[in-house]
Amino acid sequence: MNVLERLRTVFGAAVPEGADRAAFAQAVRPASDPRFGDYQANGCMALAKVLGRKPRELAQEIAGAADLAPLAGPPEVAGPGFLNVRLDDAWIAAALHDLLADDRLGLTPPARVQTIVIDLSSPNVAKPMHVGHLRSTVIGDSLARILQARGHRVVRDNHLGDWGSQFGMILWGWKHQRDEARFARDPVGELARLYRAVQARIQGGETAVEDAAREETAKLHAGDPENRALWSRFMPHCLGALQAVYDRMGVHFDVQLGESFYDPRLASVVEDLQRKGLAVESEGAIVVFVEQTEAPLIIRKRDGAFTYATTDLATIQHRVETWHPDQILYVVDHRQGDHFKQLFEVARKWGYQAVDLQHVAFGTILGKDRRPFKTREGDVVGLESLLDEAAAEALKVVRENSPELEPAEQSRVAEVVGLGAIKYADLCQNRISDYVFDWQKMMAMNGNTGTYLQYAYARTRSVFRKGGIAPEAIRAQRPAIVLTHPAERALGVRLLRLPEVLELAAEELKPNILTDYLFDLANAFSTFYEGCPVLKAESPARRDSRLALCELTSRTLKSGLNLLGIDVVERM
Repeated sequence: MNVLERLRTVFGAAVPEGADRAAFAQAVRPASDPRFGDYQANGCMALAKVLGRKPRELAQEIAGAADLAPLAGPPEVAGPGFLNVRLDDAWIAAALHDLLADDRLGLTPPARVQTIVIDLSSPNVAKPMHVGHLRSTVIGDSLARILQARGHRVVRDNHLGDWGSQFGMILWGWKHQRDEARFARDPVGELARLYRAVQARIQGGETAVEDAAREETAKLHAGDPENRALWSRFMPHCLGALQAVYDRMGVHFDVQLGESFYDPRLASVVEDLQRKGLAVESEGAIVVFVEQTEAPLIIRKRDGAFTYATTDLATIQHRVETWHPDQILYVVDHRQGDHFKQLFEVARKWGYQAVDLQHVAFGTILGKDRRPFKTREGDVVGLESLLDEAAAEALKVVRENSPELEPAEQSRVAEVVGLGAIKYADLCQNRISDYVFDWQKMMAMNGNTGTYLQYAYARTRSVFRKGGIAPEAIRAQRPAIVLTHPAERALGVRLLRLPEVLELAAEELKPNILTDYLFDLANAFSTFYEGCPVLKAESPARRDSRLALCELTSRTLKSGLNLLGIDVVERM
C-alpha cells in the first residue's frame, strides 16, 4: 500500500493531453509543512510554461479531474498553482486497521523483480579491518536489506583482497623478519606487523626490498610451492578474524570470493579483449583506451603481471555468468570514481551492456580536526577497537538510564546500543558526504541518533509492559482506530509512509532517506506519547486504539532499524 504511488497515478492521469504526465507525477511529494496538508503536487508551474497556460487555471483543471476518493477529498488549489492533499481521516483509520494484520507493514512486491549483486566491504584479508571499511560494510549491508525488503533478489558479494601486493610484502617479511612466538599468540596481528614493517622499509626508499616483495607476489601467482603453502597457512587465520568482526556487526554475505579465485581467468580476459580489438599494446603494456578518462585502463603490465582492473573484469564476467544480474552495485569510496568509469566503459564495450553497473560512492569519516579519522599515534583506527569503544561508551549511557538492570544485561544492551550508534551515525549522512566522527553526538538520547530511535522503540514496549498487555493481543484484537487528536492523526499518517520511503531509498540507493523517516516517526510518537494518555485513556476503546498505534510504531521502528542493520532492545 504505497500512498504516494497511488496519488502519483491519479495526478498523472489528470494532466491534460500532450503534457509529460510522468514528470508531473514525480512532482507529487509529502508536504513539507502540515499546514499545507499531507501531500502536495507542485508541478503546475513547470507544466504551465510548457503548455503556455496560467499555472492557477491549470491547477484548478487538474484538481477537478483528479478523483482521489477514498484516500482524500478534492485537492485544494493554493497560491500560484500548488495542489494540496489532505488524506481522509476515515481512510487513514481503516488503512491502519488493516496494517495491524499485515506482517509486511504495507510493502508489496515490485512490478518486476530484479537480481542485484552488491559488492561491499572488500577488505584485504592479511590486515585487520580498519575504520575505512566501516562505510562500505554498513552502507552495502543496509542497501541489501532495503532492496531485499522491496522484493528483489539480492546477492551480497564480499570481494576479498587475498592475492595482491600486500601478500608479497607479508611473504618477504615472513621469510626475513617473522616472530614465531608472536604468530602463535596472534597470527593476524603478526602478519599485520610484518606488512607494516615491510611497507615502512619500502616507503623509506629500500628499493631492493620493494623488488624482492614484488618477486614474492609473482612467485605466489606462478604457483611456487613454498609461497602457496604459506598463503594456505595464513588464510584460515585471516578469514577467521574477518568473520568474527562480521558476526559481531550482524553482517553476512552470500558469496565471499578472493581475487585468487579469479586468477585462472585473467589471461583469457586479456586475450579476448585483444581478439576483439579492444586491447592494444602501449609502451610494453596491454591497455584499453577509454573516453571517460585521459589514462587508459591497464590490464597487463610490462612485466606480464595482471592488474586489479583485469580481476575486476573477470569478476563481472563471473557474476553475469553465475547470477545473470540486472544490476551490479559497487559500494566503494568515492576516490575510486575514475577507476569505475574506466572499468564500466570497458565492460560495456566488451559486451556487458545488459547489466546496469553502478558505483555507489561514499565520503570519508573525519576526526574532529576534519582530517581522516586516525588514532593519536597517527594510525588508521582499527574497526574492532572502534566497536569495543562503542560498547564502552554505550555502557555509560545504559548505566545512567537503567541502573536497575543486572550488570550482564547492561553489557548486552550496551553492545546493541553501541554498535547501533556507530552504524546509524554513518547511515544518517548523505553517503556522498564526509562526516565528523563524534562519540558525544552519536550516543545522545535526543536528536537524530540511533540511540534516540532505540530508546523510542523501548518506550513503545514499556507501555505494554506497564499495562501488563501483550502486543500480540492487540494485533489479534485489531481494535477500531480513532484519530480525533491531532497527534494521533499525525502519527497515523507517518505510519503509512514506510512503503514509499523504502521505494525512494532503493531508487536513490541512500539509506539516509530511511533514517530521516524513522527520526520523523520517532518524533511524532514522542508528541503522541506526551499528549495522548494510553493506559489512562478516557475509555477502553480509546485505550485500545492508542495501544494499536503504539504497536504499529513499535513494529515500524524495529523493521526500519533492522533494514539499517541495527538491533533493538526491550529496555534501555
